[in-house]
Amino acid sequence: MAINRFMRATLKALSYPEILDKKNGYRLQRTVVNAAHPHVLRPFYKIWDREISAGDHNIPVRIFSPDVTGTFPVLLFFHGGGWVTGNIDSYDKVCTNMAKITRHTVVSVDYQLAPEYKFPAAPEDCYLVARELFLHSELFNITPEQITLIGDSAGGNLAAVVSLMARDRGEFLPSRQILIYPATNNDHTEHSPFESVRTNGKGYLLTAKRMVDYMALYRSSDEDLNNPYYAPILSTDLKNQPRTLLITAEFDPLRDEGEAYGKKLAEFGNSVEIHRIHDALHGFMSLNPSFKHVKKTYQYINAFLKSQPNDFGEIIGKSETL
Repeated sequence: MAINRFMRATLKALSYPEILDKKNGYRLQRTVVNAAHPHVLRPFYKIWDREISAGDHNIPVRIFSPDVTGTFPVLLFFHGGGWVTGNIDSYDKVCTNMAKITRHTVVSVDYQLAPEYKFPAAPEDCYLVARELFLHSELFNITPEQITLIGDSAGGNLAAVVSLMARDRGEFLPSRQILIYPATNNDHTEHSPFESVRTNGKGYLLTAKRMVDYMALYRSSDEDLNNPYYAPILSTDLKNQPRTLLITAEFDPLRDEGEAYGKKLAEFGNSVEIHRIHDALHGFMSLNPSFKHVKKTYQYINAFLKSQPNDFGEIIGKSETL
């Protein structure tokens, strides 16, 4: 299938050059990403900036309220950017739209970025914010069951990892998670077991090379490569994980590892729903909600948020191409 030319052109405008391999190139890339997605306050929605103390540092969070009055469930959002770029400012538009379309309060987490703060700084920040929210959900006049973890790309990785950490540490347990084109594996070279790394690794916005560079900047040592909190698909025990909605993009090097993670969750008895967005590239959620791929994804998200748990281990809503 030939990719939609408008999709390619639009997402190419959101792209940036391969500069991670240059000295301090990631700093320039951050600047480019943030300039492409400026923080602009709009009169039709409300936000609040807060900080969560992590002892030696504070973790900024931004709270987005739907554009109507009321008490709403919460989406705890972890942004993408390869653990190296992106922040709550660059995801303002995404989170604004998310709050409006889902009628949920969105809490966006500004976790520490690599390489200044390497693994496990990001998942520990995300876990700490999740812990505060789940243990003090009454601050939003909701119950813990009304909180859903959600993230895209590296943020999808972090949502999956926080769910594993929560299960392992026993302080709280999310009931739902939404993983949007998540990074789940540790290898994006030609040796990857996932074919989409090779078929979609060049020419589709996110490249396999960029993923290799991101993960090299993110990890503290090569020992991290075998840590399921770094690459959750490596976990040998995925029992007692949240009910999961997993969204992938057809022309994405991360497509196959994301879908494989969903299937592995189901093998361990979890309820999983997987949808592949056809003719889509990695990062499409940054586009306007009127774009058909974004609109379809929000249809899946809203249906999932309103639905009841299905039988454990069942994969529902499966794309015919999976």
